[in-house]
Amino acid sequence: MKILGIDEAGRGSVLGPLVVCGVAVEEDRVKYLERLGLKDSKKISPKRRLSLSRKIERIAECHTVNITALDIDTLRSRDVNLNEIEKIAINQIIGNSNPSTCFIDSMDVKPERLASELESMHSQLNVVSEHKADDRYPIVSAASIVAKVERDRAIQNIRKTYPDVGSGYPSDPKTIEFLKTISQETPNELPEFIRRSWATVERILK
Repeated sequence: MKILGIDEAGRGSVLGPLVVCGVAVEEDRVKYLERLGLKDSKKISPKRRLSLSRKIERIAECHTVNITALDIDTLRSRDVNLNEIEKIAINQIIGNSNPSTCFIDSMDVKPERLASELESMHSQLNVVSEHKADDRYPIVSAASIVAKVERDRAIQNIRKTYPDVGSGYPSDPKTIEFLKTISQETPNELPEFIRRSWATVERILK
């Protein structure tokens, strides 16, 4: 019996990819994840996250899907909302890992709606969908950590060319300052890692 945990990183960011990760493991190996004392990736330092992600990858299968800023903008321009975009990645991960039970940190305001939707698409699958599942289930914490490490790596790559991008979130003054500067310098040629469909970017461009 294989179980799967799914979580994401970078959902609300204005820069870089949305990373969705699934961590799959045979049920009798979950105890090895539990021994790592995992919790929500936001509560762990970047150095510790990196160390834990390496250990998780030795214990379990890790499936990550990077949805680029360009992909997000393209899909949103076709009226595909962020929840639906994330579901595309979730379905891909479930298909690749073929679990019997999937634990998921729900992005839907109604977690039970997400659970029944996924169960209807994948026969023989039991879905446990909850808010803050990354705090409750080590398998989801593991997915949260691997997703965050992957997302951090993407932001580090951006920083090689643009050192002052900040965290990439609209709440970060450094990120807003970067967006203002770059939109003045090259308003018609924004770098591809900027999510142009975000209201924050639209406001700055105006």
